[in-house]
Amino acid sequence: MSDFENQYNSGQAPIVPEQNRIAGNLTETMLRYLKETSPWLRFIGILGFISCGFMVLAGIVILVASSYISSLLSGWENIPVWLITIFYAAMGAVLFFPARFTYNFGSKITKYQFSNSNEDLETAFKNNKSLWKFYGILGIIGLAMIPLSFIVPLIIGVITFL
Repeated sequence: MSDFENQYNSGQAPIVPEQNRIAGNLTETMLRYLKETSPWLRFIGILGFISCGFMVLAGIVILVASSYISSLLSGWENIPVWLITIFYAAMGAVLFFPARFTYNFGSKITKYQFSNSNEDLETAFKNNKSLWKFYGILGIIGLAMIPLSFIVPLIIGVITFL
């Protein structure tokens, strides 16, 4: 054997093209874990929907109460209240999607338990994939905002002193 020859290479094993494999049935343990997770997923989804509603409601309350608050607090009139309302409504809209994906994931798992339909299980995992994809995109946006949180105040500070 030469110094450069791969000692782990098996020249006798034929190269088999990758085939589309059909996954086997879910084991009892997998089904039990899915069954135990499903109510929690639906519960978290419902909490997410409630949170979205409170976010939008908070924006509306701030908009309606802004005239009363401005009479109590000096300096409040300088803050554009419509901007705060839009922020709360946008946050409510953004948080709606993970709540929907989480709730649908739990609901489809529950439906799968009764139907044993592969379509229900596929839809459940599709919602799970969408949830994590959404969080990944949100994470990328958050990471992109970090440099802006340093640059924008620096620019505002420089402009202020000019």
